[in-house]
Amino acid sequence: MKNLYLKLAKFQEEIGAITKDLENPFFKSQYFDVNKVIEIIKPILSKNGLVVAQPLRVQDGRNLLTTFLIDVESGEEMTGAMFLPDNLKPQDLGSAITYFRRYALVSMLLLQGENDDDVNSSSGNKYPASSTAKTRIIQNPANDLPFK
Repeated sequence: MKNLYLKLAKFQEEIGAITKDLENPFFKSQYFDVNKVIEIIKPILSKNGLVVAQPLRVQDGRNLLTTFLIDVESGEEMTGAMFLPDNLKPQDLGSAITYFRRYALVSMLLLQGENDDDVNSSSGNKYPASSTAKTRIIQNPANDLPFK
């Protein structure tokens, strides 16, 4: 994993903060969407020999979003997986997939937003609140992934 970690460190040095340019009217907070995240991270990942994939799979009848960060040179990879909410209408499932893809990328790549949301501003925190999406590092993905 040494090569992947070195490349991820270079990526994190270069990426900087992403401007939150969209507004959530329900919570009166700002955010960036998954397309903006992808637009910003892809060239920097590529420059560092890294690629991200986020396939959707089904395990035990549930939708599972998996995020892979792969060092294309060494084949080393870091993987995170999370189940999506159950029993959603197709349109709501699409929204959930988009939402979880964004938070998986933010979590795995340690991305930060440039503008604080109202919660952080009122609490005095400098950085955005962490997402509830959990990413786990898997040392041997072939043996440890929850799907085949």
